[in-house]
Amino acid sequence: MSSPSKRREMDVMKLMMSDYNVETINDGLNEFNVEFHGPKDSLYEGGFWKIRVELPDAYPYKSPSIGFVNKIFHPNVDELSGAVCLDVINQSWSPMFDLLNVFEVFLPQLLLYPNPSDPLNGDAASLMMKNRKLYDQKVKEYCEKYAKKEHIVNMTPEEESGDEEHTADEESDQSDDDDIAGHADL
Repeated sequence: MSSPSKRREMDVMKLMMSDYNVETINDGLNEFNVEFHGPKDSLYEGGFWKIRVELPDAYPYKSPSIGFVNKIFHPNVDELSGAVCLDVINQSWSPMFDLLNVFEVFLPQLLLYPNPSDPLNGDAASLMMKNRKLYDQKVKEYCEKYAKKEHIVNMTPEEESGDEEHTADEESDQSDDDDIAGHADL
């Protein structure tokens, strides 16, 4: 068996040589962003997300840390941090898996088959269980607002790191939208 550092290099290179756009951070192989497209035949089809990947020193024996950089409305993704609740990454990870599995199988399966009974986003889970039509609509709204190619290409470092200032800006944008919608009702 090869050493963890060789395996890390091999897995990252396989990802880079595939159809995924990989952007390293700090010129290393421990942290990088991957452009991820919503899977076909899902509510997320047509969406583009930047996924932050951090590989622990013990990778592949320890799972990578995976998170959405731009917003997504999903029961198993924390809306503020982008953290992903996925058993195969968090609890049942095996060195038999590699990074291509994450992007070709695990994340598409997560988006195709959300699990509202194990939520990181309680609002999304509740809405999905109580009003599927409204949930579907909200997923599509988020895709339009946050998951276009230009959203991930033009992200500033502050947006990528999820700084509080960025979150406050988004909240004020959202309240502006609510104000406008409120005036339309008058």
